[in-house]
This record gives sequence, C-alpha cells and structure tokens, in this order.
Amino acid sequence: MNIASLREVVSAEEWKLRVELAACYRLVALYGWSDLVFTHISARIPGPEHHFLINPYGLMFDEITASSLVKVDQDCNKVIDSPFPVNPAGFVIHSCIHQVREDAACVLHTHSRAGVAVSAQKCGVLPISQQSTFVLASLAYHGYEGVALRDDEKPRLQQDLGTKNFLVLRNHGLLTVGRSIPDAFLNMYIFENTCRIQIDAQAGGELIHVDPRILEGLAQVMKTVTAGQGANIAWPALIRKLDRTDPSYKE
Repeated sequence: MNIASLREVVSAEEWKLRVELAACYRLVALYGWSDLVFTHISARIPGPEHHFLINPYGLMFDEITASSLVKVDQDCNKVIDSPFPVNPAGFVIHSCIHQVREDAACVLHTHSRAGVAVSAQKCGVLPISQQSTFVLASLAYHGYEGVALRDDEKPRLQQDLGTKNFLVLRNHGLLTVGRSIPDAFLNMYIFENTCRIQIDAQAGGELIHVDPRILEGLAQVMKTVTAGQGANIAWPALIRKLDRTDPSYKE
C-alpha cells in the first residue's frame, strides 16, 4: 500500500500519538487479540475539538501505520481525508465513551476467544487469580443489544461503564479505558489473561476464590508493583520488541 505520510501535515504532538496508537494496534495483533479487521482502538487528540484517531476499516492490525490512522470528529466526519472508511459500530462504542470520560485518552476493544467466552458466562469474571483482582477492582458490565449501530444505545453504555476502566460487553467482548495508550494496553493485557486463566481453570476441578478483602486498596498495590510508573514500566520494552521485528508502524 502506498499511504502518504502525514508526519509533516499534523502537529508533533499528534504525530507522537499516531505512532503510539499504531504501535498499540501492532501489539494487539502480536498478542493474538485481533479479530481480522473488526475491533478498534481509539485515542483522543488533546484539544477542545474532541477529535480522535481510529483504525482505517479494512486494514489488518499488523498493517496499521501512524499515517493510515483516520482522524475523525464526534460526528464521525473525517478531519483529514483518508481513502479508508470508519466502522460505524466501532464509532458508536468509542465516541460515546470519549464523549463522557475526559480521562479516557484511549479506549481498546477486543473480540478475543477467551474474552467473548467469559462475556457469555452468567457469573462474569470470577475472583480466582491475581490478575482478576485488578480487573474486579474497576469492572462494569453492559448487556448485549445487538451490533452497536444505534445511537440510542450510547447513554446505556455510558451509564453502565460509569467511572470504571474494565468493561465486559456481554456476549460480545472486552473493553478497557486508559489515561494513556500504554495504560489501556496494560489494562487489556491483564483483562485478557484474566479471561484465559478463568476458562482454563474451569476445565479442571473445584475453583478457589480469592478472599474479597484482598480487592481493597488494589490501586495502591498496582502503583507499588509497577514501581510508580504504571504502564510505562512495560511500554518501552514492548516498543523495543516491535522495533526488533517490524518498525514500519512508525511510517
């Protein structure tokens, strides 16, 4: 594909965000969470316009580059011309969260096998692993209403998510919110592993549940285990991993 570079077209701040978001798409593909071209990661561009970046519909996640990302406004109008469309279902889900969550710099949504499996279980996420404790500390659920194409679903999705950072979309998949792209990615990494562990554990014997008292004060625990750096304790290493394999996401 010959996609014109936008490096000299957009601000330095936006270009940095584009590179980081493209890296996130590549990492989602690398870890096996992508669903062909059908899920999304969006990032808000700082500023009063409330513009955000989302994937060009039709590209695999391991094809996405900084310049191919589509810049849209809250009404899904392209701010910069692009030959690619935007998935309307992805726009409904992501735009409504960005609209009400000022802290939602990035929204990451997946349809992974384990994630959809847990989303279809009446019990939801079980407190059976260390990973699950971090999820349960900030977890919400949204009931399935069909493919997310209708604007009237937006207020219900907004209300269900509230101030939480992890969302189970029933019969659909997983969603995380982050104050940054690395934060949303690390949240999803924990969420995905929580679901994989749960499905694996349910194939065995009786499950041991974590003492609910352990769920208290998890925000401070996370701060401690990441040496106060949050997702940035792992993000530079992830970028180095990408750069060793295929740095074309920066184009």
